[in-house]
Amino acid sequence: MLFRPLNSGNGLFVFAVVLLLVFIGTFVQFKFVRLEENTAALDGGKIVSEAKIARLQNAYNNQLAEEAKGHTLKRKASQNDILIYNRVPKTASTSLVNVAYDLCKRNGFNVLHLNITGNIRVMSIADQARFVHNVTHWEAKKPGLYHGHVAFIDFEKFGSSQRPIYINLLRKPLDRLISYYYFIRFGDNYRPHLIRRKHGDKMTFDECVKKKQPDCNPENMWLQIPFLCGHMPECWEVGNNWALEEAKKNLLTRYLLVGVTEQLSDFVAVLEATLPTFFRGAVQHFKSSKKAHLRRTNQKLEPSQETIDEIQKSKIWKMETELYEFAIAQFEDVKRRMGKGKDGLVYDKGQQFMYEKISPKQAVSF
Repeated sequence: MLFRPLNSGNGLFVFAVVLLLVFIGTFVQFKFVRLEENTAALDGGKIVSEAKIARLQNAYNNQLAEEAKGHTLKRKASQNDILIYNRVPKTASTSLVNVAYDLCKRNGFNVLHLNITGNIRVMSIADQARFVHNVTHWEAKKPGLYHGHVAFIDFEKFGSSQRPIYINLLRKPLDRLISYYYFIRFGDNYRPHLIRRKHGDKMTFDECVKKKQPDCNPENMWLQIPFLCGHMPECWEVGNNWALEEAKKNLLTRYLLVGVTEQLSDFVAVLEATLPTFFRGAVQHFKSSKKAHLRRTNQKLEPSQETIDEIQKSKIWKMETELYEFAIAQFEDVKRRMGKGKDGLVYDKGQQFMYEKISPKQAVSF
């Protein structure tokens, strides 16, 4: 006979072989389906690895935000831990500095006042070198905010690989001069009992201008330009056009931010958004603690229009005003890129960028 029935032993063997073949076929088909699905995902740009990285990034950003709110963010020392505020006198610098002193313990940074002998605005080249070395090597005082009435110091000039962050405030030149004129006669509400060097002189600024006295000489306005220009002798040469251009260049390339006294609240808001290590919580503190007008000059009188017209004829007023208006233009551009609240103050809109199209692609495992 051509056909014989299989015995029970052979039947079980054949059944096992058939079952194995069915299993292998099913497994292979499943793998092909998975391969097609992943290929389609790759072709459509929906990469599993990218989605995973995006989720991890969002989670990390959220974690940073929560840590910042709780003031538990831990940082390693870096060159950005050095902030220098070379304060121009009579620009509301005391108000800003006192906010920093109030926040330093909470935010975990140090504040140090640079006191130069004789209250001069420039250092010898040897003292500049010492200052650069001290600031960059004093690890125990990092993060550190250094402030003082001193001209811009170029750290790179001294071979330092660390370049601190510079900030400053400017004020309308004539307003600053008038404030200083009355300050040295009548003092201010910050230290009302301190006798100033012109104490007892009751001549008004208008009278001073009419009599062409030295204290109201327009050349006394030459201060904001040299503060941003630096320590070169040309910077302190009254009316030097190169000094004005150098001050502008430094404002653009060496200063993180230069604000104006008339917009002090916005300046604080931008600092908090940009430098949270130092200024986290500054806006709320600035509002609640009434630091906006911490130091007011006593008995300051507004000048007459005749006095204003006379001062504005000066080349120095025009040059200092040019720098001031240049600073405003830059600061306004910074503000335009931020949000604006109902109270009119600028605020940080949060991270407005993300990462995508990441290469090389992470291998997809089956």
